[in-house]
Amino acid sequence: MGAVKSKRMPRAVRERQMLDAAVRTFGQRGYRAASMDEIAELAGVSKPLVYLYLNSKEDLFTACIRREAKALTTAVRAGVNPELPADRQLWEGLAAFFTHTARNPDAWAVLHLQARTHGEPFAAEVAAMREEMVAFVTGLILVAAREARRDPSLPEREVAGLAEGLVGAAEALAAWANATPGITARQAAATLMNFAWAGLGNLMEGHPWTPPTRTDDEEATPHAEAQAR
Repeated sequence: MGAVKSKRMPRAVRERQMLDAAVRTFGQRGYRAASMDEIAELAGVSKPLVYLYLNSKEDLFTACIRREAKALTTAVRAGVNPELPADRQLWEGLAAFFTHTARNPDAWAVLHLQARTHGEPFAAEVAAMREEMVAFVTGLILVAAREARRDPSLPEREVAGLAEGLVGAAEALAAWANATPGITARQAAATLMNFAWAGLGNLMEGHPWTPPTRTDDEEATPHAEAQAR
């Protein structure tokens, strides 16, 4: 009787192994320094098989970006309960974001550092993810602001810039938290929540901070005005 042949591994499982290995390698070594030989060895497959499944190093990197971007946005959306008050929704969204980036530091390095610094089309892939994230946060803030002001027609532009700033701050803070020993996802989320919520609360109540008038500026900085002349 001949030996029993082992089943071939399903393509989806094999491809996931390759992507896992690629994310780890790209995240830790960088796109330029990472080699297909190294990725294949880590995945436990031959280099020709990696090329057969994913065509090229560029296509492999793009596949990594798309997978990790989808995983991050899915995690943030799933973390928010729309039935909760506005501050709790924002808190849960931030907590989900920082928890995911802390648990997947190599994936976050690929998205936040590697993809953005190696030109098109990689940067465009991350930009698409970021646009989706900003739109989601804008929606969260807009609903809360309209309720707080009792103004269902409050335009989106009133909070769009705030959402952009909040997402940018979250991105920078996630990179810092992952590089700083002892910082938990909850601590990072609380830091940003404390930084942002006071301003958000005032905006939602219709009491935004406004810059000084031109006259106030001139009175406060006579020396600068004199130098300008």
